[in-house]
Amino acid sequence: MANKPQSAALHPGPGFRIETSVDRPSSETVAGLGEFETPAASDLMNRLYTMAPTIHNLTDDKLKIVGSACTVKVYPGDNLMVHKALDIAKPGDVIVVDTSGSTMTAVLGDLISTKARHRGIAGFIIDGLIRDLEGIRALGDFPVFARGVTPIGPLHRGPGEINCPVSAGGVVVHPGDVVVGDLNGVVVVPRTIADDLLERLRAGARKESDYVSAVAKGDFTNEWVDRLLLDHGLTEDSLGANGSG
Repeated sequence: MANKPQSAALHPGPGFRIETSVDRPSSETVAGLGEFETPAASDLMNRLYTMAPTIHNLTDDKLKIVGSACTVKVYPGDNLMVHKALDIAKPGDVIVVDTSGSTMTAVLGDLISTKARHRGIAGFIIDGLIRDLEGIRALGDFPVFARGVTPIGPLHRGPGEINCPVSAGGVVVHPGDVVVGDLNGVVVVPRTIADDLLERLRAGARKESDYVSAVAKGDFTNEWVDRLLLDHGLTEDSLGANGSG
């Protein structure tokens, strides 16, 4: 009897890797970044570390997600390593799952979410689909961000990897990066700049607050717009009577 094709075999090594040692920012830094809305962080990172808007909060609009990333890469249609990630992630981590854009099956449901909540995991970011949404929402305080929902469940065979770099929503996520998600979307703060970004966010908070308060009272000018338009060749006459209003 002929053996099965070797191309169908699973092999040790890449595809079956789990890293347990991850450098994380301090809990104070993670909590500090969570105090700011994602647009502020996105702006200070020059709009390069924001996930695709199709990855959004599917649970409760009031729930924000923030934590160090425990990254998971799964084979499309499979979630074996999502289950194993519950043993690897630390309390306060956000599990980020890369499904290679698969819409074949869900990789998360209410049972995994319940187990993760018991382990102190802060939530999930899924670049893919989930199921059992009603059961996940019934947990009340467990945020899950994903592309959508399907009733089709996954297989549990592998391969997959934990705490290796992944791609989610068009952004490369390294283990230990800080993930922040709210109603505006999801940003990824590289671990190596997390402390610096927090300092810059705090430094700019008062100035931004003053500007927002002024706009709320109607105290603003668009002179900066006019300067940019003049730089691009418009004349002062073409700006109109209200050009500096």
